[in-house]
Amino acid sequence: MEWLTDMAAKRAELTPHRVAFTDHDTGVDMTFAEINDRATRFANALLDRGLTPGDRIAVLCMNRADFFVILFAAQKSRIILIPLNWRQPQAELEPILAQSRAKLLIHDADFAAIAGALATTLGLPLCPMGEDAANRPDSMEAMIRAASACPVGDGRIPAEAPWYLLYTSGTTGLPKAAIQTAGMAWANMVNYSMAATLTGSDCCVNYLPLFHTAGINLPTLPLFLLGGRSIILRKFDVDTVVSLMHKGEVTSFFAVPAIYQALSLHPDLEEIDFSAISYLGCGGAPIPERILTDFLKLGATICNGMGMTETGPTVFLMDPDRAEEKIGSVGKAQILTDVRLQDINGMIIEGEGEGELQLRGPGITPGYMDNPEATANAFTEDGWLRSGDVARRDADGYYFIVDRIKDMYISGGENVYPAEVERVLTTHPAILEAVVIGVEDAKWGEVGAAFLLERPGSTLGTAELPAWCRTLLAPYKVPKSFHVVNELPRTAAGKVRKNILRDSFRKAEETSS
Repeated sequence: MEWLTDMAAKRAELTPHRVAFTDHDTGVDMTFAEINDRATRFANALLDRGLTPGDRIAVLCMNRADFFVILFAAQKSRIILIPLNWRQPQAELEPILAQSRAKLLIHDADFAAIAGALATTLGLPLCPMGEDAANRPDSMEAMIRAASACPVGDGRIPAEAPWYLLYTSGTTGLPKAAIQTAGMAWANMVNYSMAATLTGSDCCVNYLPLFHTAGINLPTLPLFLLGGRSIILRKFDVDTVVSLMHKGEVTSFFAVPAIYQALSLHPDLEEIDFSAISYLGCGGAPIPERILTDFLKLGATICNGMGMTETGPTVFLMDPDRAEEKIGSVGKAQILTDVRLQDINGMIIEGEGEGELQLRGPGITPGYMDNPEATANAFTEDGWLRSGDVARRDADGYYFIVDRIKDMYISGGENVYPAEVERVLTTHPAILEAVVIGVEDAKWGEVGAAFLLERPGSTLGTAELPAWCRTLLAPYKVPKSFHVVNELPRTAAGKVRKNILRDSFRKAEETSS
């Protein structure tokens, strides 16, 4: 499709008085009509300031309904929105903002100080948002009050034009700005809602950070398009989420593995009636099998999945009927995404097999903004997105993510996939989470170094681990060293930043030598 309808306007036309968002902190509800009105006025206000289609604006804020007002205002005005990662310090945000060429920085009270510093350094005008700034003449609220409510443009949204940019995790080098489009959003809505049986009657909780695709799209934006309600938390709080579940306010749920891990340790978890929650989705990183089985004992089936910022994100989601039978699988590719596996010789694998996962469909990004080289490298010559993941397809057509290609290391001439070793380590009764990286070794070329989180109430003796591992793994897969740590460095998606662990290991080795 070349054109799509204005999402906020169409939803307001269909269900104007239904609640779209409930702010958990303030208790304030916003209907679809109110969201559309605010988005229309803010779009007009941005254009009145002299911004034009294709210009960029940035936002630095905790989760709040007005983020989606800004998102829909960007769609209406065809101004490109850049959500900024509030976990990053000023030193990391400066080059991203400079590269983005943003002409306005919107921020809430939590980030007033860093926004001010960025504005001073880069010469950016600021626009404060939120309750604390409502009476300021330069605020988002003041701009909305003063702006026209007349519709912006003709209501047609170009399906493939850049709508907002999401910067990839940036585990190495400057992050790339993955283009997100309205067409990708519609494809994700279809993929996710069909797999999760999401409907306009559902209520979800929004707490994953809004500078990440999961915060926007899993499942808040699909639910908005369907006419459902999202309860917005400023950020994740395990007690609040458990309380909402216990009260029956959440009917469909999505989380990254770190969230399920936190839930699994909560003392009130067993009081939740999981039969009232129609779907429990998971993605963003591999989930330990122990967590899946622990939830199954409570009558809760977690459906593992896989997607990327570049895929909108939903590609795979497990179907509940076979989740227990195929623990560890991410299911099958959903209806608007094609997948294939390619071996190291460039041959396409048919039937069962293992190879690089490649993706195609309307949910795939057109590329990286202002970065044609990175865009060209991300796609095959015939137009498939290279995921960078090794995947396995079984005889029933179900997929299993083996590991990231770049995380594989070679020990004594043998390929080792850290994810396989990590899965084994998390079956140990004292290990809550395990991360394995390949490190240099004079004898074997590379060996594994394991970083471990202890289960609460357990004490882990690392001296016993090599022998224990050898009963479950080939000798070359057994890590050479084991390190108990208090925490692991993570991205917003819950993925462990292995580059930081490698740097720490290297520095420790240099110091000891």
